[in-house]
Amino acid sequence: MPTADALPGNRVAWLPDPARAVLLVHDMQEYFLDFYDRTQSPVPELLENIRALRNACDGAGVPVVYTAQPPQQSAQQRGLLQPWWGPGITARPDLAPIHADIAPRAQDTVLTKWRYSAFVSSDLRERMHALGRDQLLVCGIYAHIGCLMTVADAFMHDIQPFLVGDAVADFSADEHAQALDYVSRRCGVVLPHQACVEALAGAGAMPASLLALRSELAQIIELPIEHLAETDNPFHAGLDSIRLMSLLERWTGRGQQLGFVELAERGSVSEWWELIQSRRMAA
Repeated sequence: MPTADALPGNRVAWLPDPARAVLLVHDMQEYFLDFYDRTQSPVPELLENIRALRNACDGAGVPVVYTAQPPQQSAQQRGLLQPWWGPGITARPDLAPIHADIAPRAQDTVLTKWRYSAFVSSDLRERMHALGRDQLLVCGIYAHIGCLMTVADAFMHDIQPFLVGDAVADFSADEHAQALDYVSRRCGVVLPHQACVEALAGAGAMPASLLALRSELAQIIELPIEHLAETDNPFHAGLDSIRLMSLLERWTGRGQQLGFVELAERGSVSEWWELIQSRRMAA
């Protein structure tokens, strides 16, 4: 696994923004990890750094999305992957689960993966648009195949992509470096996971839309977003005072003030949004 000082330089100075970002954990299924000696680098660092990224996203209200190939795929569904890679995961359906240490939670989204890019035959772009988010942080395997293609595809959809250089892995160090070099020169930003963690922690801001508010509340309550409607009371849905204080600390990171009591007195997500809008207008 490359160290932070070994990562390539970038052509642009983008940084992850918790109000705009989505974390994509790419193809971290047991089948793909089974090609490594899991006791050796880069696997321990890969898992540790992905966990750190996910924790930072949880703390910043950033949605987490996973890709996973289905355990059963017909020859037609595999298409041109078949002559390149054979039956793939269909040959070992018992290895289809995502690694237990970073397995998806109830509030996370799992997309069925059909081709190299996570955008192909999925609604990833539409989900991000609905949430008002236009940054994608990519980690997982393999760096020079699916991760690289997803980053390039995001760029071509006008989504700012970040390839987390020490939270991806590949067949070899050369292919790992090839992916990082291409992204940094052509279509995105390569950052170490710690820089992403610090950017997400240091850029708190109130949600930019009602959908973003629902997303952030669902994330901290640990619910799928579709289980938290605009008319729902966040406290009845599972929000407690400790989690609300965590949100308030994050939202006031740029001097935007909201009070615990004034939120607690409002009985729905939409009423919270009205307060946030009025406070932003006054500022």
